[in-house]
Amino acid sequence: MHEVVRLRRLRISPAIRSMVRETDLRPSRFLYPVFVREGEGIREPLNSLPGVERVSVDVLVNDVAPRAEELGVAGLLVFGIPSVKDELGSMAYSREGIVQRAVRALRASGYRGVIATDVCLCQYTSHGHCGVVRNGKVVNDETLELLARTAVSHAEAGADVVAPSAMMDHQVAAIRRALDREGYTDTLIMSYSAKFASSLYGPFREAAGSAPAFGDRSTYQMDPANAREAVREVELDVAEGADIVMVKPALFYLDVIAEVRRRFNVPIAAYHVSGEYAMIRAAGRLGWLNDLQVELEALMAIRRAGADVIITYSALEVAELLRGGR
Repeated sequence: MHEVVRLRRLRISPAIRSMVRETDLRPSRFLYPVFVREGEGIREPLNSLPGVERVSVDVLVNDVAPRAEELGVAGLLVFGIPSVKDELGSMAYSREGIVQRAVRALRASGYRGVIATDVCLCQYTSHGHCGVVRNGKVVNDETLELLARTAVSHAEAGADVVAPSAMMDHQVAAIRRALDREGYTDTLIMSYSAKFASSLYGPFREAAGSAPAFGDRSTYQMDPANAREAVREVELDVAEGADIVMVKPALFYLDVIAEVRRRFNVPIAAYHVSGEYAMIRAAGRLGWLNDLQVELEALMAIRRAGADVIITYSALEVAELLRGGR
């Protein structure tokens, strides 16, 4: 009889609610994006990303990484801000590039978390596009060689995970071949498989200095209208050797995360991108929302949709919140 079923019994106390909770949210699910720049002792706040800073390598190693590790955050996703840019983004794959030096420093410091690195050219090219530009167009196959060189240089420095984000066709295959050829068979590839040409990347582009100098990225990033195509992109990346696939953005594309989870038995990452984060934090600053509680709910939604790993700028603050049991 329906009247004997009282679902409120399952909500009657914090202990009961915790016991029957369907979706877990733990700091060990988080990767914390960090922006590393040249210099020493630098902590440069970002107006459009409250609580996020560009930092120098020493601050990353001595402050940011230890705090993340102490809070139980799984690891860091390292983005580099070079001091020099050129047409081919040569500092992306230079042994003395900012990411390579940051990774070596993290390794030397004894940091025990996951070190993941973004593999792209946009921060490093003078034109701001994610690949080689010829006659005003981003060319795919010539870009693959440079992405592969970048990934190998990150693995050589000590990265656990390389994360190609350029959305070039067959970037995973090119990187896997290069890593294996150089002996880095244990280096994981976390591919930005379904990366949409979203309007939500503005704060990131300010932070990374990666806005394109002309045009946009709609010829290589995905049309936001296409969910079935996202599944095809993931399928190709899995076939090419991706260890983890990613959907980006996360909150606006929960349906895509859920569909990828339904179809593929591989770890799924979701990037809670800068615009999603900034909107919540802005509402908090205006007193319209409890922004940290909303962040907690947003991250739970991403987990509930099926993401195993969440890349989020709120990783440290939410980890503190979870540790406090609030």
